Amino acid sequence: MSETIAGVGIIGCGVISAAYLKAARLFPQIEIRGLADLDLERAQARSAEFGPKALTVPELLADPAIDIVLNLTTPVAHLPVALQAIAAGKHVYGEKPLAVSTQEARRMLGAAEAAGVRIGCAPDTFLGGGHQSARRLLDDGAIGRPVGGTAFLLLAGHERWHPNPDFYYAREGGGPMFDMGPYYLTDLVHLLGPVAEVVAFGTVGRARRTIAKGPRAGSEIAVECTSHVAGLLRFEQGTIVQIATSFEVWAHKHTPIELYGTEGSLAVPDPNRFGGEVELCPAGGGWQAMPQTHGYADDNYRILGLVDMAVAIAKCRPHRASGALAYHVLEVMEALVGSSEGRGIVAIESRCARPEPMAAGLRTGEIS
Repeated sequence: MSETIAGVGIIGCGVISAAYLKAARLFPQIEIRGLADLDLERAQARSAEFGPKALTVPELLADPAIDIVLNLTTPVAHLPVALQAIAAGKHVYGEKPLAVSTQEARRMLGAAEAAGVRIGCAPDTFLGGGHQSARRLLDDGAIGRPVGGTAFLLLAGHERWHPNPDFYYAREGGGPMFDMGPYYLTDLVHLLGPVAEVVAFGTVGRARRTIAKGPRAGSEIAVECTSHVAGLLRFEQGTIVQIATSFEVWAHKHTPIELYGTEGSLAVPDPNRFGGEVELCPAGGGWQAMPQTHGYADDNYRILGLVDMAVAIAKCRPHRASGALAYHVLEVMEALVGSSEGRGIVAIESRCARPEPMAAGLRTGEIS
């Protein structure tokens, strides 16, 4: 399928919008037909850079040429913007997390179901070649039955590079678990299936942060969230994974994700990237780099999940970066943070299907 099947309008023209606009040029299935932001000048600047017309939010939502709203606002705005788009009859694909709470997310998904529109949500990096190649090895039994694993996202904080990092440290939707946890948890659910229960501990190291870049460089912001969370995930099929997400770590030597099975071990690349080396260590052997069996491994394709959703709508099939997957990940994150603040072991109520794997050997611009 190569013809344009969906018009897309972007609401939120901040830092991440450039990556989406650049990647959109690779996919003939969609066309970006409008850019909006509460700050119209910011939308106009992106329009001058990439071409789509700048609109006010009401203009974008009223445009019949726009089928899908790409919601790139900050986490606290995900729900209100999504509800406006749903009310306008648009499908919605949003940045992660789906919302700042499961309560908000249920409102969003309920409204979409009632309106007959779809919800999709980042991250879509698990659709990349590195992670799809790892999925194939796992599904083919390369490590036998997965028994355990590790997942580590350990950083010193986003204030070192982001000019307005306040929302990363906000009480609602802030912290390393809500910011970077979606990449790791989405990939783990893609690989292993849904999570059954969690337990965690958390702490705060530096209670104030100094912005290093941009016009606010040198100013301080307060940390309102848990900035270091370490926990355990028990997956429904039995695998137990240790996870840690932190904005308190200056250096470490951990790999992003490893899975340990009855017949070997698998090293999975950084889930914040589409590609990366996959390594396998069979029982009794040594680590070896494995070939990339899938496409979308050599660049930043940060709109792939939306394109898959557009194709899925046209073909009447489920889309992979779904609202159900994002909701399950959100519930897991909420439970981990809640456990770290004293809730103990928390059972996960929601379940979602493992997304269907991508076809091997896809070329850029193709969707299976």
